[in-house]
Amino acid sequence: MAARVGILSDDSMMGRDTPSAGLERAATYVIGEFQRLGLRPAGENGTYLQRFGVTRWTLDTSVSHIRLSAGSKKATADFTRGARFVSGRTPAAPVRGPAVVLTGPLTAGAVSNPWLRGRIVLVPVDYSHPLAADFGERVDQLAARSAAVVLLSNRDSVTRAHRLAASLEPRLTPDFRDDSLGAPVVELFDESAAGVLAAAGLDPMRLRAAARTQARENPRLKLELTLARRVLEQGDPPNLVATLDGNDPELAGEYVAISAHLDHIGMRAGPGDSIYNGADDNASGVAGLLELAEAFAGGEPDARPEHRRSLLFVVPSGEEKGLWGSDYFTRHPTVPLDRIVADLNMDLIGRNWSDSVIVVGPELSTLGATLAATVAAHPELRMTPLADRWPEERIFFRSDHYNFARRGVPVLFFTSGTHPDYHQPSDTGDRLDTEKAARVVRLLFHLTRAIADDSAPPRWTSRLE
Repeated sequence: MAARVGILSDDSMMGRDTPSAGLERAATYVIGEFQRLGLRPAGENGTYLQRFGVTRWTLDTSVSHIRLSAGSKKATADFTRGARFVSGRTPAAPVRGPAVVLTGPLTAGAVSNPWLRGRIVLVPVDYSHPLAADFGERVDQLAARSAAVVLLSNRDSVTRAHRLAASLEPRLTPDFRDDSLGAPVVELFDESAAGVLAAAGLDPMRLRAAARTQARENPRLKLELTLARRVLEQGDPPNLVATLDGNDPELAGEYVAISAHLDHIGMRAGPGDSIYNGADDNASGVAGLLELAEAFAGGEPDARPEHRRSLLFVVPSGEEKGLWGSDYFTRHPTVPLDRIVADLNMDLIGRNWSDSVIVVGPELSTLGATLAATVAAHPELRMTPLADRWPEERIFFRSDHYNFARRGVPVLFFTSGTHPDYHQPSDTGDRLDTEKAARVVRLLFHLTRAIADDSAPPRWTSRLE
């Protein structure tokens, strides 16, 4: 474990950002281990690789704008001073139409109104008061059904300047998610729209003061939104996939997946160390995955442990960006997704308590009972599973097992949790308890065998919220 973590978190890997030369170097190491152990390629085109496209881009402010009109009164707001791009698609053609003005509290019922489907929705927002905790979620829900969302904004000049500058910074996004993005959400500043709004009979102060939720089309107010990207760079970071065949003719077509993300957050300019090595996050998990591969596939053929189901080793990229690699893999699986009976995911397994590990998800499926039986059968490992210690952090939704779970695969997530070195240059190999991590991996070895050899596949016992 220590040696593998040292390799994966070495300065030469440059923090394994997605995408980067360091990430590719780490992928080459993992593929070399897969080859050495004789694992069968399970990526695309007979390789261990599955790649997905990413694009670094910024808004093309020379083309992008919002045009407003009410009768003969017209105005244009550009995206350097008068408006800000927030999120969503950048449509190939301009979005045009009369505005629907949505006033009052932005409730779940308001944003799910079917009448808003395909319309341009103008939402007056009072930024002089704290927004509701679910405001962002409600805007996303509105964007999922409308043609565009325009947030009419009264931000103060200082905050506006900061938000404008941030909105024009380059963005890195996965290409495969472009089609599933919501409608564009833009912030339109009051000063850019004041004259046209007055001509349409709209007073921003009165709109913001509305106590009752109401959606009304204003046929006098017409909006046209034009957005265009300026592409700066494109890449194709790797997912790595390998299999080890099971020995039961009836069950070998099913898979127990073992996953651990390869990437970290790369390098950051600043004083001191600029390389974020990511020893615990997640060189520890990938090292554990490779140790499991070696335990099952290494050594002489007649001494290898048998397992009825096949094993699937999945090493995604882009986890730190938003679970990109596992999202792509579960959308485009290289083995049938309905043949994956479980996913055991490792992320940060080398720190904190020496005799315990957090396991998230045992209450959701029969995997919990299998884990309990495995722990009871192996007291020599001195490894106690703990419930999630930080439910407010929602860690169930923050690592790659989540994409398997939301597509129907029972999961368990093994982690030792965060620590002061999390996402810092100080997350280095010398700070890991690799003896503890090795015992976690031994527990996973016995658990994997139990799942692989059970005649009945794991099944959900609780609904995934």
